[in-house]
Amino acid sequence: MNDYYAVLGVSRSASQEEIKKAYRRLARRLHPDVNPGPEAEEEFKQVSQAYDVLSDPQKRQAFDMGADPFASGGGAGFGDGQGFSFSDVMDAFFGGGAAGGARGPRSRVQRGQDALVRLDIDLAKAVFGSEEELVIDTAVGCGTCGGDGAQPGTGRQTCPICKGRGEVQQVQRSLLGQVMTSRPCVNCQGYGATLTDPCHECSGDGRVRTRRSLTLKVPAGVDTGTRIQLTGQGEVGPGNGPAGDVYVEVRVANHDTYTRRGDDLHATVELPMAAAALGTSFKLSTFDGMQDLDIRAGTQTGDVMTLRGLGVTHLRSGGRGDLHVHANVLTPTRLTEEQADLLRRLAELRGEERPEGRLQPNKGLFGKLRDAFKEK
Repeated sequence: MNDYYAVLGVSRSASQEEIKKAYRRLARRLHPDVNPGPEAEEEFKQVSQAYDVLSDPQKRQAFDMGADPFASGGGAGFGDGQGFSFSDVMDAFFGGGAAGGARGPRSRVQRGQDALVRLDIDLAKAVFGSEEELVIDTAVGCGTCGGDGAQPGTGRQTCPICKGRGEVQQVQRSLLGQVMTSRPCVNCQGYGATLTDPCHECSGDGRVRTRRSLTLKVPAGVDTGTRIQLTGQGEVGPGNGPAGDVYVEVRVANHDTYTRRGDDLHATVELPMAAAALGTSFKLSTFDGMQDLDIRAGTQTGDVMTLRGLGVTHLRSGGRGDLHVHANVLTPTRLTEEQADLLRRLAELRGEERPEGRLQPNKGLFGKLRDAFKEK
């Protein structure tokens, strides 16, 4: 029988951590993929077998007492075809669980999931902001078991399948021999223990579904697609774990009068022909109340009057956009005889009885800009 301590180069009093470090160092150097050849392969088998024995407390005790560590038939080394832990080889090459601590059952306490809620608001609330009440269905900690999952007065028992490890091992054949792989235990879902009597209220989950209300402060300037995060207001995680977040996605409804473009508002006002020609003023209903709107004489369809600072509040800075009022001049129809006579008289005075229609040239963008500078 080989001296497994000498094979790994450690003392008989070596700790498990020292044994594992020695194995990782030798495995990296002797693995057939790194150091091909029959001699290195044989030495790698001896190292793997030594680690298989010394990393198992029962096999190590049997070896220390001079007995055959494989006499009981429970797993053997690489060389005799019984199998070794594939995860330990991976740890040796990639610094996995061996460097960071032993693998074990997973925690029952986990973070809860995030939730996405949609909120419809009108344009006025987007301009100034608002405070809204949200009603959401979510998971909260079970009041009966306090999130533990066990019926009060009961507890947990070690899983009889995985013996509390949270994982089970399976031996499979590979090019390296029989390789031992690990997977979560299906009996305890990887927790290492099972409930002797699950909570009657939450069925062992530690959470129950409920409906609750949240107060949301909608900032001024939000637009359709804006998301507001409510940290820690989502559902509680399994095992009464920390709650996730709630994300509120805003959708701003269309307005009957105003159209939003960025942080500016746009509206159209219809003007009688005489009012547009002579000029006038009237009260305009805005989100800030009634405002005076002056119409200059000679206003044409498409002219724009701007009211500064009456648009939407900027979301991430002070100030507001503007309100742009577009003119639409109405040509009168269904004239009385008296009204028609007056318009004929006006046409005579202006020399417009038989006006010549003149097509306007398509000047393009640069031509229009040139004319605008000439007018100034």
